[in-house]
Amino acid sequence: MNSAAPQTSAIPGLATPYKTRHVRFIRPETVGDWRLKLYGIATHGRTPRPELVDAAMKLAPEVFPQPALSDDRYGVGVVLVHDAATMSIAIFYWWQSVNEMHQRVYVGPVDDPRALAKLPDPAAGCVYELSVLDFESRAWLQDVLANPNGPDVDRYLSRQLNADV
Repeated sequence: MNSAAPQTSAIPGLATPYKTRHVRFIRPETVGDWRLKLYGIATHGRTPRPELVDAAMKLAPEVFPQPALSDDRYGVGVVLVHDAATMSIAIFYWWQSVNEMHQRVYVGPVDDPRALAKLPDPAAGCVYELSVLDFESRAWLQDVLANPNGPDVDRYLSRQLNADV
């Protein structure tokens, strides 16, 4: 029996050195009745291009479900703009049904970030994007769901992730 661990260099992509990316809170946004946190991720040493951020926010009113406030929707969400090496990405998340994060993903060519189109079968996210979701889910749990003083959406909205992942 061979108990040796598999060689990671034999797996395409894993032999490439890992490079951190800046994950930064950009600003709070209000779109209709939606209160949003806008985040940016870019390849190492860069911030998302303004045209990608603008394209994502231009889409936001048609992407987020309406009404923003309902029995199971709280009008609270996250927009994540990822200026990746090979494509432009805008991901729209919102809290629904107390503890669920819903999403819609749009992608476009790296050389035309305004040409975002809905991705019909989106992935859960890359490690950079998932770092934002990890932070946001912990903040939602602490500030809204398990807060001993009761749900505090304003406190949740005031928390920001700024990290190199």
